[in-house]
Amino acid sequence: MKSTLIKNTLVGALVIGLTQTACVKKVDGVLVGQKLQSEKTLVQVYMAMVNASRNYVYVNNAAVNGASITQGTLFPASGPGFATDGGFKSFLIRDTLTATTQVPLSFANDFQAGKNYTVFVYDTTTSPKQKTVQTDIVIPSDNTARLRFGNFTYSPTTPPAVDIFSKKLNTNIFTNVPVSQVTGFMPYNSDVTDTFYVRSTGTGVNLQNYSSTGTPSDIIAILTPRAKRSYTLVFRGGYRASQVTATTVRSLSTFINY
Repeated sequence: MKSTLIKNTLVGALVIGLTQTACVKKVDGVLVGQKLQSEKTLVQVYMAMVNASRNYVYVNNAAVNGASITQGTLFPASGPGFATDGGFKSFLIRDTLTATTQVPLSFANDFQAGKNYTVFVYDTTTSPKQKTVQTDIVIPSDNTARLRFGNFTYSPTTPPAVDIFSKKLNTNIFTNVPVSQVTGFMPYNSDVTDTFYVRSTGTGVNLQNYSSTGTPSDIIAILTPRAKRSYTLVFRGGYRASQVTATTVRSLSTFINY
């Protein structure tokens, strides 16, 4: 599989009410109380692939995780990522069960020393894909937080692009984001709890899942961003899996980058 390292691009619409642009400073390797040596790279792996289980990550044939990675989880589970030397790296992500039907995912990227990256693994176990993006960590000089969004839901046919709606701001904060795309970071108010909703682009209607009795519930994520931290929202699961009891039910999740 050919993999392409892309730069984050800002897909999100400007938010009404956030009129001040936060002053920021480049991190350049300073992350959560630890200093990244100039020759090291930090990498996070987010498993958005449906039905994934028992997955291990290998870098240049060496396993880097001690516990298996499953659908909807982040490796490492906490912290800004695992450290590896900068430069050209070969990745292998595979299910360790001997009888597995999951196709191993192999790819390579040239990681710049002193930078941060996120690898999103998505699609299905029979056709795994990955998207590697540079995680452009900056620390705001004010008390704002930072937020980005990635769309990694699965459908055998191309699903519509989505918007992310903020209840607190009463507006879409990310718009028209297709599958496999990740927005750039935007400044966000900190220490205020917000609820985010997923909508098919341009509809203004929240996507919903349904209970076994047919009761609808909005697909939401609730987040209280902390000052100077960076977060990622991810839409994942099977796009057509709208039953809450489904193992691949579509979901909106969050994780912290810094």
